[in-house]
Amino acid sequence: MKTSLLVALIITLCTESAFSLTCFSCKDAPSDFDCRNKTKCSDNEKHCITTYSITGMGNDRKQRISKGCSAICPEFDLNIGIAGVSTTCCETPLCNTNGASSVKTSCTMIALGVLASLTCILRLGF
Repeated sequence: MKTSLLVALIITLCTESAFSLTCFSCKDAPSDFDCRNKTKCSDNEKHCITTYSITGMGNDRKQRISKGCSAICPEFDLNIGIAGVSTTCCETPLCNTNGASSVKTSCTMIALGVLASLTCILRLGF
């Protein structure tokens, strides 16, 4: 009885460490192709995370991708016209292959911001 409990305990401990999560990782890579390093996550990190950010417009547009392991899953999308950030996460090995859902700068958002600013300025009489 003691031997079978000891064997069960050893199998459980070895199985958990053998199946720890592996994610792609990088920091501020210029493209998804530059983000293919693999990292083994710690026991408390159960998510692979990808953060994609973009700033500027047209030829001045710059993007950055960061990937890695995370204990929490802070998924969000924020787009304010000339800048945006998107974070996604997943829970299977190497599931963060592709960048987070792309964030695009929006000409409409920029135009609305400029129009709102002009309206404010004209109402105040500057």
